[in-house]
Amino acid sequence: MKNFILFSLLVIVGSCNPLKKTEDVGNDSNSITISKELLKDKIKGAWAAQTIGVTFGLPAEFEYNSTFIRDNQKLEWNDSLLFIEFRERPGTYDDIYIDLTFMKVIEEEGIDAPAQSFAEALSKGDYKLWFANQTARYNILNGLTPPESGHWLNNPCADDIDFQIEADFIGLMSPGMVNSAVEICDKVGHIMNYGDGYYGGVFVASLYSLALISNDVNDIESIIKKALSVIPAESKFAQCISDVIKWYNEDPNDWQSTWFKTSRKWGESIGSPLGVFRPFNIDAKINAAWVVIGLLYGNGDFTRTFEIATRCGDDADCNPATAGGVLAAITGFKSIPSFWTQGLDKIENLPFMGIDISLLDAYDMSYRHAEEMIKRNGGEVKEDVVIIKQQIPETIPLEVAFEGHYPVKTIIPQKTKNEISFEFEGIGFAVAGPSNIKDYGKRNHVFETEMYIDGELIETAKLPTATNQRRFTPFWKYKLPKGKHKVIIKILNPVDYAQIETKYVVIYDDKPYKVDF
Repeated sequence: MKNFILFSLLVIVGSCNPLKKTEDVGNDSNSITISKELLKDKIKGAWAAQTIGVTFGLPAEFEYNSTFIRDNQKLEWNDSLLFIEFRERPGTYDDIYIDLTFMKVIEEEGIDAPAQSFAEALSKGDYKLWFANQTARYNILNGLTPPESGHWLNNPCADDIDFQIEADFIGLMSPGMVNSAVEICDKVGHIMNYGDGYYGGVFVASLYSLALISNDVNDIESIIKKALSVIPAESKFAQCISDVIKWYNEDPNDWQSTWFKTSRKWGESIGSPLGVFRPFNIDAKINAAWVVIGLLYGNGDFTRTFEIATRCGDDADCNPATAGGVLAAITGFKSIPSFWTQGLDKIENLPFMGIDISLLDAYDMSYRHAEEMIKRNGGEVKEDVVIIKQQIPETIPLEVAFEGHYPVKTIIPQKTKNEISFEFEGIGFAVAGPSNIKDYGKRNHVFETEMYIDGELIETAKLPTATNQRRFTPFWKYKLPKGKHKVIIKILNPVDYAQIETKYVVIYDDKPYKVDF
């Protein structure tokens, strides 16, 4: 989920070493005993596999939108790709540097750090952000606090994948303690997401939490089902993943069949304006479906898991990162085939973009946080083992983003140097712009704007041209009275060297548009 970087998909060797059986995890009633060595190896494996997965899938990221990569198209992996990515495209690793940002807050303030501390850390990070994350950053810098910063009325990208790709650290510090993981998810996830977007992160954190207390890849379907039990069954997110599991059991040998069924039923995007009515899909539930397809059809094999999660398309780097990380949390680092760890030693000590933390640091920090969570939740940390008080997953409350809102069409606004205007009939709108601001002079201009709806001043907003301060979706408004509306956006301080981009406007009504044939 980055600048949609273009470069060719080349060659991969698809072989991998057989999985090695890990040391047994002891299970006594609600207590789980696991050696410190094994828990460290599982956590290390999860971080390493995330990094490998995102690097492997990066060439396909948003190059295959609402379609998949066919099996006869080879993908590349070799011992230089990790180092090249770290050196040339450090923004690739937003999956990881945002996790590390939040881990640093815990390191400095403890597990009980308030939501606002996590929010401020995200807003001040010296790295690139997109979609729900960048919208949240803008909201926080302009006075909104969580959970308002991630609520769909304030964040058109609320259903996007953002929290889903940065909740890994929460599950990894909460082995077997799913409900404790959800408590942290509530603070962190609502900074940038709501509804299905929030559920994506809760689901991923729960997957990791449960994977750490398993040592058998045959448990993958059971782990997925238990993690899904945390999500309200009536949510679209839960229904989508339930369908994937059902279709997998109907045809466990054909991942493409399940992909087609999932895409057909769940491929429509309602929120994120850049994806509405277009094949581009950064929605949390559809990308979580590709993660689950990778895990189920990967059948415990790292090559198949990485490949299938990537071949499902859309956010094709984040999805293999998540699937590979969860698999490695079951098997441990030592069971990752050497084919996939080639080149890892060249980057393990390198800090990620915008933060002074490397993979080596993450391994140790994550394990320390896990020990703290174990002790605070009634477990024990002994000389060679930890004893975890396993928690029975509890279902969280239902929340629905964009409730009662249905995109029905797009329109092109009228634009002058001083004004943007359009008329529509419906209950809401969101203006989409590819990058929102063009600043040819690189002078970090801040546009001052006023938005009027039906003659009433609704909002005054500042639109910085600086990348890390930009408003990802320039203008939107939901929950308007049903009817005809006129929108006028006044640009109070136009300049010749910069302009606000408005690609199109997504119009919402209270009923979906349907074609009767």
